[in-house]
Amino acid sequence: MSDAPRTLRMLGLAHCSTCQKAQAALEAEGWTVEFRDVKDAPLSADERRALLADFGDRAVNRASLTWRAMSDDERAGDPVAMLGDRPSVMKRPAIIAGDQRLLGWTANVKRALGVPV
Repeated sequence: MSDAPRTLRMLGLAHCSTCQKAQAALEAEGWTVEFRDVKDAPLSADERRALLADFGDRAVNRASLTWRAMSDDERAGDPVAMLGDRPSVMKRPAIIAGDQRLLGWTANVKRALGVPV
């Protein structure tokens, strides 16, 4: 591996424990993490569309408390609008590292970024 700085962008929520763990682990492995809290700095409609293009339905966390609290009508709505209205329904973290687009903090994501599993 080269000694060049490794920088990635992470989209998530500052209060999300998974995002916090991911950021700490990545920084421990030498990554510079540019974190964006999507609640404080909401994604534009174009950014939400790109997120859905990259990850499809997986971008919406259907296991979240936010999702479970939504009505059937709200769940059936447009995912672009849903992610804008309720940033906490986004699966997190979403990581952009060069050409890689990764979602969640799974063993496969860790391996892809050189983080011990």
